[in-house]
This record gives sequence, C-alpha cells and structure tokens, in this order.
Amino acid sequence: MDYRIAIVNSSSFGTRFPDQMDRLRKIGEVERVRVAGTCCGAELAKALEGFNVVISSVTPFFDKEFFENKRDLVLLSRHGIGYNNIDIPAAEEAGCLVTTVSPLVERDPVAEGAVAILLDAMRRVSDSHVAANEGRWAERASFVGNGLSGKTLGIIGCGNIGSRVVEILARGYDMKVLACDPVHHDDWAAKLGVPFEYADVDTVVANCDVLTLNADLNPTSFHILNADVFSKMKKGCYVVNNARADLIDQPAMLAALEDGTVKALAIDVMHDEPPLPDDPYFNHPQVLVCPHISAYTEEGLRGMGEKCVGDVERFVNGEAPVNAKTKLA
Repeated sequence: MDYRIAIVNSSSFGTRFPDQMDRLRKIGEVERVRVAGTCCGAELAKALEGFNVVISSVTPFFDKEFFENKRDLVLLSRHGIGYNNIDIPAAEEAGCLVTTVSPLVERDPVAEGAVAILLDAMRRVSDSHVAANEGRWAERASFVGNGLSGKTLGIIGCGNIGSRVVEILARGYDMKVLACDPVHHDDWAAKLGVPFEYADVDTVVANCDVLTLNADLNPTSFHILNADVFSKMKKGCYVVNNARADLIDQPAMLAALEDGTVKALAIDVMHDEPPLPDDPYFNHPQVLVCPHISAYTEEGLRGMGEKCVGDVERFVNGEAPVNAKTKLA
C-alpha cells in the first residue's frame, strides 16, 4: 500500500522536531492540511481526499458522515489525549484504526500548565506585566493578588492529570483538597500527606477557594459548571479550566463573574478553536485566556510527536497499536 499522510490542524507537530517529519517521509508523502475547526462530514472528507493516514489536532470533527465518505482512511492518530472530536463507532465501522497519545505523556505538562495559569490569575502577573510595559509602574499597588498557602483546593476530575495538579498544589502550598471523581484512588490519596476528601460537586464548590477542572468531556461532565452549581459556589472562587471548554456553561460563568461568585477565570481551552473575535471571554477583566498551550513544553511536544510517528510506523510494519480507541477485526 502507498501512504499519503496528512497533518491536520496541528501546527505544533513536527515543527520543533523535524526528525519526526523525516521519519514520516520515509513512509510516504506528508502534507500539512488546514481546515476550519468546525469542518466535518463530506466537506472534511473532500479536503482529505487522497490521504489514507491522518495525524490530527483537537479539531476538526471526524463524524459519522466523514467516515461514510472516507472509506480509504486506515489510520487516524490524535496528536493529543482527548478524542471527543472523533466518532469512534463510525471509525470502527469504516475499518479505521484510531489511536491517541498515551496519558502519561501529557501528565506533567498539562498539570503544570494548570498551575501556571492559576498563579497568573491569582497574582495578576499578566495584568501587571502589561502595565509595566505601558509605563504604568506607579499603578503597582493596584495589582494585589491572593495567596494559595493553606487554602482549599477543589478539583473536578482527579485522574491522570488532575492527580498531578493535586500533588503540585497540595504539597507545594499545604492545601486541603476536595475532589470530585467517580473513581476513587484511595491508596494514592493516603500517600499525599495533606487533608484529602472525595465529595460531590456541590460540596466541592461550596467549600473550595480554588477550583480546577481536569475531567474528560462526556455526557455526564458536559456543563458540569452551570447556573445551579454556581448558585452553591463559595463566593470569590478562582476557577481554572485547561481540560475542555464545554465543562463550563459559558453564559452561567459570565453571570458568576459578574456577581462575584467567581473572582477570576483562567482558561486554556475555548468553545470554538480558533475562537471567534467577539468571544465574551476576550478582554474580560476577570478572565485570563491562553491559546490551548498547556501541553506545549519541549518534553511534552516531543513525547506527543513520538507517539504519533510511532503509531504510523507500527501500523505500516503490521505491529500492534498502542492506546488504540477502536477495536478492529
């Protein structure tokens, strides 16, 4: 079989590590393809005509209609952990192998990213940086932040990445932890050396000073932060989301920012990526927006790229896939 490989919407793949692109070129023709983040179905199939291997970012959307019109696709390797932009049953039906980056590859980078934007928001680092560059040094007394030490950390999603966020913040800042997760890792929690308790969402938000979202996006977690939950939240909470934008009901969040329920929101994910210029989070005085860069460390990007290249190499050599999401005969 001849292979044509499309790198779709992933501007970071192979950019810093050209050796990864060289390895792909030994297998077949490689081309970067950019489509709208919302592209899907027959339109996406047309854009990828002639390619039978795809390495893709968090967008576009590989839905059922796409796979119905793209029967020659044999491998779809996600350049990341999440795969909610891929219809897995449709991929299986079409005979397409879907793989993702192994969770541990992104564990440290994404957890550190959550901590970074939390500290930025709480200590107003970006705000004061802009002021200093604009010659507003005399305003420094207005950039008074809040500390973390001894506060209560709430976390929704305490798995691969969330558990690392807890380790960094709880141990580093002597924080009490309230965690909401359907799976309880009691042995791990017992070794933390800090007060730790599993609780439901309402209990977590009612008692935490800082809330980080690290959950997968699924029907249960969709809009897990909504108007009802915000009505029970402790006043003045800091919220961090570098998992998936749709964990938050945006209108409800904007209302919570307005009435002081949420003191500040730090996010690295948006509802549309790239976001619309008039997205209400932009230029909001209480919102810190980053362009989905939590995994962007040298170590993280190399590991992600190695996994994707390895996926292609294993497939071509007839070897068993690693972290496959489809079950093919």
